[in-house]
Amino acid sequence: MKRDAIKKRPLSDTTLASLEPEDKDYRERDTGGLYFVVQKTGKKSWQLRYKNEKGTWSWKGIGGYPSVSGAAARRKANELSEKLANGDVLETKKHIKQQQQQIEGQKFSILMEEWLDTRKSAWGATTFDKAQKSINRHIIPKFGERDFTEITPKEWFDFFQGLQRELNIHTQVEKLTSYCCNAYDWAKFQAKINFNPIGGMTKHLDKNKNKKNMKAVGVDELPQLIIDIRNHHQRKLAIGLELMALLFPRPVELRYATWDQFDFDKAIWSKPAEIMKKRIAHVVPLPRQAITLLKELEQYRTESELLFAGRNSLSKPISDNTFNMALNRMGYKDRQNPHGFRHIASTALNNQFSDKAQVVEASLAHMKKGSKGSYDKATHLEERVGMMQWWADYIDNLVKE
Repeated sequence: MKRDAIKKRPLSDTTLASLEPEDKDYRERDTGGLYFVVQKTGKKSWQLRYKNEKGTWSWKGIGGYPSVSGAAARRKANELSEKLANGDVLETKKHIKQQQQQIEGQKFSILMEEWLDTRKSAWGATTFDKAQKSINRHIIPKFGERDFTEITPKEWFDFFQGLQRELNIHTQVEKLTSYCCNAYDWAKFQAKINFNPIGGMTKHLDKNKNKKNMKAVGVDELPQLIIDIRNHHQRKLAIGLELMALLFPRPVELRYATWDQFDFDKAIWSKPAEIMKKRIAHVVPLPRQAITLLKELEQYRTESELLFAGRNSLSKPISDNTFNMALNRMGYKDRQNPHGFRHIASTALNNQFSDKAQVVEASLAHMKKGSKGSYDKATHLEERVGMMQWWADYIDNLVKE
């Protein structure tokens, strides 16, 4: 049946069934704002023409024919017209798609991905990879699919406290809460939320009573520790541990140290930003004893640029547990770890140079407050030359006594 043969409306069942397709899709009004659509492929369906909330004409699909008959389509059109009269907004495919996109965009996993992307340039590859793996292991399985605007502070608190008490990973929880808090801060400044549900939470979580990162012997035990280190059967590890004591770097800085960072003529170790905690380059004066040890270490040098390359790769350093295990086997388990040398040095230097707190802080690579700390790569370098030599001589004298 051709559409110009239609005699009455609403369209009869016979008309609906027999209307023929044309070269182009077309609509025929049935009654009110209800239209019958015939596509050029022969497919038929129902649409309601209405004014949307913006006051412009729109189309709302009601269903395909013949699964939706004329009578059913008219009932549905009347229901929708009543909703419109009551001020309701009809959901179109476009609306539904936008809502789905909004729901997808508000997943916590998406927020975390977006925030992590902002950290790529600020963090080194190793730090970024460790953070991402920790987040994917602990946070994403629990909250990844949730709308981040609907996760309550109580849910976050119970979750993090549960991690502390069930897994005893206090240090890792500190980092995880920091990551999530920063992600929410980023969302806040993107106008996606009005408040941070994690802000101020850490002060209410359990305190880490067994923090291990600064396990260190007292100064009175330091002479025996140095003697034990020097007598270690693996000379290369012994050199590394004594360099830890003399230069007190963060363990990761020595593990990732490369030979091109050391200038024996100028007696300095130039640590690049990518191995530093604050991602700011740092220069360390080398006392005579450190240079002697480094020159001895050169005898063990391989094709790798790393001072302490791993067994199975010239491009990767030894494990972060290697030095710690060496100390454990020497009898210092739960008494001294590599990071603890920083604590020993800090205590001794602050006692000796109580009037030069800023110089001591610079020796420990603690960033100054304010903008100067971001740019001064060799803070108090001249003063630290004498301070580092004093510390190396002090250790030698302790051992000799």
